[in-house]
Amino acid sequence: MRQIISLLAIAAIAAGSAATSSALVSSHCSSATIKGDYAFRVSGEVFTGAGIVYRDGIALTHFDGNHSLTQNDYVLANGVPVPGPTAANGFHTDETGTYSVNEDCTGEAEIDFPTPPGGTSGAVIKLFFIISGDGSVLNTIVTGLTPPNSTEEVPANIHSDAVRVHP
Repeated sequence: MRQIISLLAIAAIAAGSAATSSALVSSHCSSATIKGDYAFRVSGEVFTGAGIVYRDGIALTHFDGNHSLTQNDYVLANGVPVPGPTAANGFHTDETGTYSVNEDCTGEAEIDFPTPPGGTSGAVIKLFFIISGDGSVLNTIVTGLTPPNSTEEVPANIHSDAVRVHP
């Protein structure tokens, strides 16, 4: 009797593991999975020679379903709005980039910011992300941050979470 119960327990665990594994495998993503507009909440720190700069902001990012993105954002650095071209509503504009999505619903993106007036280059942010909720949720972590007018990345600890607001 004890052997039958043990065998049934092992079979139940194996069946549960197989179901979980097949659920993970059957969840395929592509660049089209995140087509639409996403509202992001961004926060973290940038580590500079002058000290830590705390970042806090929001962004509206449009993913076109074919590896390109555009973005408007409003970001504070130590409580002060960061410079850059803005629309009448105060949001930064003209941010563009690219993204790629892996079948396992992970991906990466690069956001290119416009060159500031009198500058030589705009900022570049590189990030990794995970897609969940059938494409309705994104979680990101910055993997590289190059400030405007620089070719050198600086250390940063920035993350964001987003929800789809329009397909």
